[in-house]
Amino acid sequence: MRRRLLAPAAAVLAAAAAWPGTAAAAPRPMRAGVWTTPAELRALPERGPAWTALKRVADEPIGTPHLNGKNSSADTHTLAAALVYARTADPGYATKVRTALMAVIGSERGGRTLALARGLQAYVIAADLVDLHRLDPAADQAFRTWLAAVRTERLRPADTPTLIATHEIRPNNWGTHAGASRMAADVYLGDTTDLARAAKVFKGWLGDRAAYHGFKYGPRSWQADPTRPVAINPPGAVLHGHPVDGALPDDLRRGCGFQFPPCPTGYPWEAMQGAVVQAEILHRQGYDAYDWGHQALLRATRFLLALDRRYPTGGWGISGDDTWIPWLLNARYHTHLPTTSPTQPGKGIGFTDWTLGPTGRRVTGSTAGTPTPTTTPPPSGSPASDPGRSSSPSATLPGELGIGALVLAAALTAVLARRRGQRHARP
Repeated sequence: MRRRLLAPAAAVLAAAAAWPGTAAAAPRPMRAGVWTTPAELRALPERGPAWTALKRVADEPIGTPHLNGKNSSADTHTLAAALVYARTADPGYATKVRTALMAVIGSERGGRTLALARGLQAYVIAADLVDLHRLDPAADQAFRTWLAAVRTERLRPADTPTLIATHEIRPNNWGTHAGASRMAADVYLGDTTDLARAAKVFKGWLGDRAAYHGFKYGPRSWQADPTRPVAINPPGAVLHGHPVDGALPDDLRRGCGFQFPPCPTGYPWEAMQGAVVQAEILHRQGYDAYDWGHQALLRATRFLLALDRRYPTGGWGISGDDTWIPWLLNARYHTHLPTTSPTQPGKGIGFTDWTLGPTGRRVTGSTAGTPTPTTTPPPSGSPASDPGRSSSPSATLPGELGIGALVLAAALTAVLARRRGQRHARP
């Protein structure tokens, strides 16, 4: 029992020791639009196969919104209704979205963080597009209160029990979806502190270990350098004579260990779903995230497409609920990746063939630079336990033990001493 008490306490102390004592800078207002804005959407056509497919989904029943199962389509149906409302201003769609947003609150209880991670992003974007604050201020307050708390709500599994912990620990599809939903929530809430921290985590995921390296990796046979694992292998990487530049090691290993041809698995493309959402949300807030890791997202896409050309029966191409991804990457990188329309919605996002199609908006692939965070730079080492509340600092600087850490240490020591005498003590 004592060992079980001391382990989490040690983790908390290690995290606390890394928190800086520097004061936060004045907050910078968020830029408009978590994903897009009604003004941008009003410039798009109400015709063509992409619009027809979007409106068909928007007109279908949403179903029962929930975030405790991984196969719900209510999230993307809600998003579709919000997109159509933003274009048409038809109040029926806004009512439909509001009802779904109120129904989804609390539906994550008893579920896994993956289900929350996949679906939350769509509901947040939908709330933003219908301007829930103006539509129904009381509903918006309820949604915001829940949204702020759900980022650190304890779910399953025990090793990554919260949305933020999943983002900072899991270097695969779990973590990328968690990061997408975390960032969407941060922008909606105006939490520049946690967004800056999340951006550092994503930069580390893209290969910048100096920005962040607190992920827990599985077997490392696909890693170009197993001693310095990354989520996307670096430029020019080669393993046993095979090019692995852009490979996603922690998702490929879920098919099998290193071999060519690789064992078929859909996890790399699912990881890309969450990753490109993170990049787009950050891009809209002024971060040059698409350029991070030597354009790691583009390199990863090209690696998978090269596998598809080399092994056409392996299922490595863009298909199914991944078909919305290349529309986004083409818009940001000015590339000509293969596309289809209409697309199929992904786990939490879709309809980019309408929002970013030939008549959609085309914004440059990167910005002049990364905006100044509202606090000192976010973590460079292991993730903090239960991070992410907007009132907390967003950085971790190993070796700095401030007054707050000492106070926490004393408090934990007292708690442990008290619990040693309790028969059923459990942290």
